[in-house]
Amino acid sequence: MARTPAGSPQDPRGAARFNEERAATTLASAQPDIEAGLTAIRETVKVLKPVPGVYRMCDSRGEVLYVGKARSLKARVANYTQFAALPKRLQRMVSQTRAMEIVVTNSEAEALLLEAQLIKRFRPPFNVLLRDDKSFPFILLRADHPFPRIQKHRGARRAKGNYYGPFASAGSVNTTLNALQKLFLLRSCTDSYFNNRDRPCLLYQIKRCSAPCVGRISEADYAALVRQAKDFLAGKSSQVQADLERQMGEAAAALDFETAAILRDRLRAATFIQGAQAINAQGLGDADVFALAAKGGVIAVQGFFIRGGQNWGHRAFFPRHTAEVDEAEVLASVLLQFYEEVPPPPTILLDRALAESDLVASALSGLAGRKVRLSVPERGDRRRLLAQAQRNAREALDRRLAETGTKARLNRELAEFLELDGPPQRIEVYDNSHIQGAKAVGAMVVAGPEGFEKGQYRKFNIRIAQSNDDFAMLREVMARRFRNFGESAEPQAGRAGGHESVLPDLILIDGGKGQVSSVMRVLEDIGIADEVAVIGIAKGPHHGREGREVFHFPDGREKTLPPGSPLLFHLQNLRDEVHRFAIGAHRARRAKALTASPLDEIPGIGPARKRALLLHFGTASKVRAAALEDLQRAPGISAAVARKVYDFYHAGS
Repeated sequence: MARTPAGSPQDPRGAARFNEERAATTLASAQPDIEAGLTAIRETVKVLKPVPGVYRMCDSRGEVLYVGKARSLKARVANYTQFAALPKRLQRMVSQTRAMEIVVTNSEAEALLLEAQLIKRFRPPFNVLLRDDKSFPFILLRADHPFPRIQKHRGARRAKGNYYGPFASAGSVNTTLNALQKLFLLRSCTDSYFNNRDRPCLLYQIKRCSAPCVGRISEADYAALVRQAKDFLAGKSSQVQADLERQMGEAAAALDFETAAILRDRLRAATFIQGAQAINAQGLGDADVFALAAKGGVIAVQGFFIRGGQNWGHRAFFPRHTAEVDEAEVLASVLLQFYEEVPPPPTILLDRALAESDLVASALSGLAGRKVRLSVPERGDRRRLLAQAQRNAREALDRRLAETGTKARLNRELAEFLELDGPPQRIEVYDNSHIQGAKAVGAMVVAGPEGFEKGQYRKFNIRIAQSNDDFAMLREVMARRFRNFGESAEPQAGRAGGHESVLPDLILIDGGKGQVSSVMRVLEDIGIADEVAVIGIAKGPHHGREGREVFHFPDGREKTLPPGSPLLFHLQNLRDEVHRFAIGAHRARRAKALTASPLDEIPGIGPARKRALLLHFGTASKVRAAALEDLQRAPGISAAVARKVYDFYHAGS
């Protein structure tokens, strides 16, 4: 239905980065060809019909500039030909448009949902973007086992079971999950771990599991615990607490003090969950609350997530590309993009009315498969809850502005200290990790104006330089990183979000003069040495607690910063992050090598067949020495596979 333009970024986080830069650089470029944009739109209008659908504005490279929806495609797209009446933001968009792509839908609500989906996919620079790359965690109570497992879950909801969420953070879901294990004693282990136990694990000893794996609880009693957990998570916590209090009283009256103590601990866990999550949301059931705050050109949207009358956390969102966009329109865009990932609850409380409130509610109802109601409460408990969300939105915005100001100041100081043309928008930091040249890994981390961009990190399994030569390793990493650039490259015009087409403003090397020289040699060979600033950061002779790092320039000069300098801490943080990432990548490669098998080298032999061969013969060496007839007798190994294994080990014999 929608094609991916040639050269467009596949990583949505890299795409967000790319589009931010494109909106800042392309829009400030030379005078655009307005007439060419209007011509492309007029040609599209000629073939459109007054039906609902979604349209995409594309530039000369096929990159998506804007995604919009319409009740009548013909009327809506024709509006863009009235250039003088458009806001400046849309005028800039029209001036860059060279083609349009159209998708017809059955209804305007369907078009609204498709619009949100395409915005999240293409990250267009002229749409409001909900830039939140982390998926929301849920609690999953599985239903595919006689003894259901309770666990944290992220991503696609393919497993059969009951999902409870979203929780605002991993911390909030972990705290709740731990308390739920104490309260209901449900298992959290994997099925394979469960099936191979012959005695209870530590969780049973610390009273966080009922040990169904070794028969310490019957299936019927475990099912009763599962029903209680479902009731509690559905908001019937008072009933669960009353049952626990009754059972504890009965156990105490029967002088079964051990059982009474266990029930007491479970009751405390229930009280803890309610105390940690309780807010003034009585009678609200399942609902989300959203409030917006704006200041200094920045917008914050605060979301509260309430399920069963309990607060499951809150999160602040900071949408991008909001200049010249009405605040209610920004909020509507945030809602539609947010609920692309999260199932909408029956009630959504907002701090302002949306321009197309009924249409948004209809679209979300279609997503949820039931009625979703948007409301702006004016009085009562719901209004007080909304006021709390508004206060949180303002505080989150103030923190964001303060952090942004600090980072901007550090970036200006960094540019001045390192003698850059201006504050760097993209910093790439490099380091190598290995043991005597073995399993060497090069690492690249990326930092932007708002901090680390982990979606842009990259590791390089070093292939050529397998000796203990850091300089050769670094040269290989640089050659592979910038292999798509050359003297005729146009990096500014080709910033496409992926590593191979983005040129950094600053390369920071964990090393000294030799490392900087190695990098410069590669960049000079490629022809981009004048395009990128390169600096080495090395520990000086007095680098103990003072942190006397020395900064090496390509021309041989050295600089230092005073101990305690915020800029020094910032640069140390960049260096330490790449060091951490490099060591982690190296350890992962080393661990993978420890579990590798000679059978991995045989083409066409997957994990199942490798396992079958090892189970039958015992070791890889015995597989290698086996005759063809013996290989054919191994369970699960066909004659063709046996011949492939035999020929691999006996080629040329």
